[in-house]
Amino acid sequence: MYSDKTLTCADCGQEFVFTASEQDFYAQRGFTEPRRCPADRAARKAARASSGAGYSSGGGYGDSGGYSSGGGYSSGGGYSSGGGGGYDRGPREMFTATCSNCGNEARVPFRPTSGKPVYCSDCFRTMRG
Repeated sequence: MYSDKTLTCADCGQEFVFTASEQDFYAQRGFTEPRRCPADRAARKAARASSGAGYSSGGGYGDSGGYSSGGGYSSGGGYSSGGGGGYDRGPREMFTATCSNCGNEARVPFRPTSGKPVYCSDCFRTMRG
């Protein structure tokens, strides 16, 4: 359906190949074709991550698109509610529950709901492997 395209980077002027698989990936997600080569996209992503501009390091534009060319968009999303910004949100609210495995007290960062198991950090660690 798609065929490889040669595009010119808006930053460095170098030509780069926008592969058929990348075009399909972009089209499925409704993205426009890239204006920068993979190296410049990665450099911009790194600059945003180090400046603390409010973006998460796992999202937005970048070179972790899940295919071997190293370019494209990552599947991690753009903005993160989990930090990365230049502000301090204060201490995290923790809740106390009883571990479903050993019966000890467990402190968790979410409000436990009935019917769902809750594990202390030791039991959780051993269950994960």
